[in-house]
Amino acid sequence: MASTNPLLDDIAGLMTGALGAARAAGEEAKTAAQARVRALIADMDLAGRDEVEALKAIATAALERVEALEARVAALEAGKSTES
Repeated sequence: MASTNPLLDDIAGLMTGALGAARAAGEEAKTAAQARVRALIADMDLAGRDEVEALKAIATAALERVEALEARVAALEAGKSTES
């Protein structure tokens, strides 16, 4: 039978514990960084997706109205020039 060395078992246990602690510290650092980034974004007062989509719809409607009015003005100007 193979005998185990208690010193090697202790070292292996310490290494396992150290790796677990390092992993936990990494997760904690990641969570803290994510919280900080979220707070930074909240402080920047950025527009949300819903607000951007609403503004996009308003801008599209306004552009369509401008194009319709430009066509109407062009038609009126064309009619006026034929009367002269």
